Amino acid sequence: MQNEAGETVELYMPRKCSATNTVIGAKDHASVQLNVALVDGEGRSTGESKTYALCGAIRSMGEADDAINRLTQDDGILHKVFDASFKK
Repeated sequence: MQNEAGETVELYMPRKCSATNTVIGAKDHASVQLNVALVDGEGRSTGESKTYALCGAIRSMGEADDAINRLTQDDGILHKVFDASFKK
């Protein structure tokens, strides 16, 4: 397909799993995409959000909650969340 400028563009843009960095296939009906709202110091939404995509494999293993916790900690959204890796 071509856009108005005459450039060839694809209609289908595959997503990548935020936790495993693998491509989410078109037939992966267990995959989800989450939009996490960013908040200010008072806890009010700023209107911006961060998007995370999780593949069905992560969800079927029961690792989705750990993946979201890890990703949001890495992005600075969550702080002081329990981590399974016991650091001494």
